[in-house]
Amino acid sequence: MAASGTQALDRAALLVSTVIQAGEPLSFADLQEACDLPKSTTSRMLAALERSEMLERTDDGSYVAGGLFWLYAARHDPGEELVRLAQPLLEAIGAETLETVNLSMARGDHVVQVAQVDSQFLLGTRDWTQVDVPDHCNSLAKVFLAWDVVPVPREQERLTDATLVGDALREDLARTRKRGWATTVDELEVGLSGVAVPVRGQRDQVVAALGVSGPTARLEGRFGELGRLLRGHALELNQLLHGRTATPMNKEGAA
Repeated sequence: MAASGTQALDRAALLVSTVIQAGEPLSFADLQEACDLPKSTTSRMLAALERSEMLERTDDGSYVAGGLFWLYAARHDPGEELVRLAQPLLEAIGAETLETVNLSMARGDHVVQVAQVDSQFLLGTRDWTQVDVPDHCNSLAKVFLAWDVVPVPREQERLTDATLVGDALREDLARTRKRGWATTVDELEVGLSGVAVPVRGQRDQVVAALGVSGPTARLEGRFGELGRLLRGHALELNQLLHGRTATPMNKEGAA
């Protein structure tokens, strides 16, 4: 009995390690061949590993690391896990708004953009994930400033006539916190606007900002609508970070 149990454990560990070390999802046939196991044994072991959340299946039936591995990753590299969880929501927001969608996180005293879904319009915005954007004049970073995650920068350059600095910036951050979303209108570049909301973690702290940006002509007059939409999706992401199945929101941005 002990030998049989040890053999079963060895086989399960082999299947898990094969999946984890693979550079892409593996099919049932791939795993059976790589591990040199009987079909019935492979099937039984994979079913047990799915139940225990060690492995999970993709939509096409291939196998990838399961929820327990992602939970471990979330505790040790929350940025990577956040991007993984957020990607379907970013794509959903992009499909709803047709605009550029971004996710940002704080790195020390600065904000960086870690994921983007491009606009479906021919006239959209650039790839901001590789651009160093001043914190005081972009909506995503304003989320972190408004909720005191990063300090308001001492140097606040006026990049355009609309850039808010000094008292005007502080008043804008107070409005941001009160209504629940940040906005920029022509503050970074003339003709570019954005709206962003906070994403909260397991202890209700702000861990990310979720936002939409695009030409001012398309976004003006839609900030309230987009802010409510983003808040609904931010709540979905918060539920995913808590390990719960996200509750779909309605058109008003409420769950």
